[in-house]
Amino acid sequence: MGARPRRRRATAAAATAAAAPGPLGALLAAALLAAAGAQQSVTVANPVSGASLDLLPHFQLEPEDVYIVKNKAVSLACRATPATQIYFKCNGEWVHQGDHVTQHSTDRGTGLPVMEVRIEVTRQQVEKIFGLEEYWCQCVAWSSSGTTKSQKAFVRIAYLRKNFEQEPTAKEVSIEQGIVLPCRPPEGIPPAEVEWLRNEELVDPALDANVYVTPEHSLVLRQARLADTANYTCVAKNIVARRRSASAAITVYVDGAWSEWSKWSVCGAECTHWRSRECSEPAPRNGGRECHGPELDTRNCTSELCSHATPGAEDVALYVGLVAVAVCLVLLLLVGVLVYCRKKGGLDADVADSSILTAGFQPVSIKPSKADNPSLLTIQPDLSTATMTYQGSLCPRQDGPAKLQLPNGHLLSPLGAGRHTLHHSSPAAEGADFVARLSTQSYFRSLPRGTTNMAYGTFNFLGGRLMIPNTGISLLIPPDAIPRGKIYEVYLTLHKQEEVRLPLAGCQTLLSPIVSCGPPGVLLTRPAILAMGHCVEASAENWSIRLKKQSCEGTWEDVLQLGAEPCTELYYCQLEAQACYIFTEQLGRFALVGESLSMAASKRLKLVLFAPAACPSLEYNIRVYCLSDTQDVLKEVIQLEKQLGGQLIGAPRVLHFKDSYHNLRLSIHDMPSSLWKSKLLASYQEIPFYHIWSGLQPFLHCTFTLERLSPSTCELACKIWVWQVEGDGQSFTVNFNIAKDTRFSDWLVPDSEVGAPALVGPSAFKIPFLIRQKIISSLDPPGTRGADWRTLAQKLNLDSHLSFFASKPSPTAMILNLWEARHFPNGNLSQLAAAVAEVGKQDGAFFTVSEAEC
Repeated sequence: MGARPRRRRATAAAATAAAAPGPLGALLAAALLAAAGAQQSVTVANPVSGASLDLLPHFQLEPEDVYIVKNKAVSLACRATPATQIYFKCNGEWVHQGDHVTQHSTDRGTGLPVMEVRIEVTRQQVEKIFGLEEYWCQCVAWSSSGTTKSQKAFVRIAYLRKNFEQEPTAKEVSIEQGIVLPCRPPEGIPPAEVEWLRNEELVDPALDANVYVTPEHSLVLRQARLADTANYTCVAKNIVARRRSASAAITVYVDGAWSEWSKWSVCGAECTHWRSRECSEPAPRNGGRECHGPELDTRNCTSELCSHATPGAEDVALYVGLVAVAVCLVLLLLVGVLVYCRKKGGLDADVADSSILTAGFQPVSIKPSKADNPSLLTIQPDLSTATMTYQGSLCPRQDGPAKLQLPNGHLLSPLGAGRHTLHHSSPAAEGADFVARLSTQSYFRSLPRGTTNMAYGTFNFLGGRLMIPNTGISLLIPPDAIPRGKIYEVYLTLHKQEEVRLPLAGCQTLLSPIVSCGPPGVLLTRPAILAMGHCVEASAENWSIRLKKQSCEGTWEDVLQLGAEPCTELYYCQLEAQACYIFTEQLGRFALVGESLSMAASKRLKLVLFAPAACPSLEYNIRVYCLSDTQDVLKEVIQLEKQLGGQLIGAPRVLHFKDSYHNLRLSIHDMPSSLWKSKLLASYQEIPFYHIWSGLQPFLHCTFTLERLSPSTCELACKIWVWQVEGDGQSFTVNFNIAKDTRFSDWLVPDSEVGAPALVGPSAFKIPFLIRQKIISSLDPPGTRGADWRTLAQKLNLDSHLSFFASKPSPTAMILNLWEARHFPNGNLSQLAAAVAEVGKQDGAFFTVSEAEC
């Protein structure tokens, strides 16, 4: 009777085993049924032993969490008793039977069978499901009574990134003052342990009660001592690597303090006595402040022992000499003030007489119109202090009433029919003089001395434009932005990111180049427009974008949050698909910074492939650049590759890189193995997520080193894949001759196509000056049936900025300035004229020009 229930349990266990997939389930079922038969026969002979086989498997050893270091496989083991079979299941799938290493033994204490099983897990197995879920494995043990599952063991790839999220910084502190040195170690698995070094010796808080390390890994010195003056280094380490931060120099200084005064001396022959003190309690050390105040103190000590002498001839001569010196100093000061006032008055009295303006605008004579051409009118536009000549008809001469109706066609075309000449010298000719004059001023000392990333010019009330060629960066100074009677020397500079420290916090990322325009502090009566590219795929639900400006103290401040109500009218930003246009009444240093609000936030990366133009050796390198998608970064890489002798081997591609914390991977495939081989040891290369997302490392790239098997091989065919794990990807099909293929050279902008970096006066604008003034005077006042500047903004798709335009004295001028910034130099003037004409159709009284105005 006792054997029958056991037989039922064994059959149930066999049914459970049969549920395992494939041959493994059948094998387990057969084994359990065989064990059940053996058990039945044993039960008759030895009831005690049969009872022990009714136990469920019990694990003596369960698999533990492990980390894969580099490419070394890890081993997982489990041991159970009593057990007839043990198999591993990883991420819900059975591990192949041939991958198990099994050992059988007997427990000496109980006599029960013991089985131990081991498997190995490789890095490639873990990477196959990386990002979907964590890789885990579990043991399943069988006995005649049923099955038992072990705990899950997680297998993770260990790593430690190179860059610290926050490093300690140098400090100078007074003695007995508290010191906190922050340290946020690089991201890693397992998390890094942190220790501190003082002058390369380990800091042990257990041996020094004045020192402790916070849970956030910051080093705290409760009271600074002179002995604490040292170089401190934060060290992060885990099972993969050991990283060191930059050393921070801590200087503990002591301010000097006076000792007590000495006793008064004996009264001397001159009826004075004195006392002294020393700066010694304590004496200044390590750059501490010196003592302030006199070291020697004297006083009169009149008494019967003092003899009072009358002033002699020597004293009178001394007093006379001092008076003469004072008179001479006063005269010299007066002469200096007069010279300064005369120079200042000469510059501001009349702008047209200044040497700078004369160099910019050459006066020419006014030529009379020909008598046989009555359609031409010779006029001299009222451009105040500017000297210029205009010949042509503002509108055709007609006989009739005093008011003339302009046609509804091209409003801006009449000036093109005449001759409009403005003579000015090239700002580049005055470049050396400009740099020499500004080099002595503090705000110019940090600017690069090269001209490739800088433009400068001299401007007056007519305005103008500065451009840094091939970067998409420009500064538009509208007419009347500079007060009449003033002349400004203005510069525009593109900074290299390694030269300017822009602090970023949290999920913030740099979205644009860092650009300076100045000099800071100049007075502008209307906003200038700074144009520059960006690399953000903007959307209100995914991004919080801010405009940052560097203050005079060097700190970066948020001056505008895009999409929110502006806190000041000094700044405004029009953000478009690939460029932004910043209205600013204060010049300075600007950058566009974004903070992602979701993992769907993405930046545009420009992927560019370069390779050597000549290949004298068997090795051949392909460099894949992953750049922020702005023109200035691409220009810098092109210049760098020209120096390296590189050539473009594929059309650039755009990749959308998401804030998903996943790295960027690059791999090369499909090379003819009979002609080429890759020297890459791994299957792919990887660029860490943070290096790309921060935007502070502009020239990130990976190099694929290939080797020709024969010097005669010149044809290269392969595929290069670039993708973000769990994100967007791009593939390049490379098929070219490394010796003579130059089909992609058209993508490289020649150095000759740089254009004029500075344009002064009307030559900087597409819209003629007089027509511009007529449009402004017509559209600024509210019109009937809404025919005013609001309708023009709607026609130009700028109606989302109506509140900003309305806050300015001339909304129409703001619209035209933005049009100039967006469409120079290739803007279609006819389209603008058509939009203005559409506004004019709504009110027939618009754009009537009197004959006197012509």
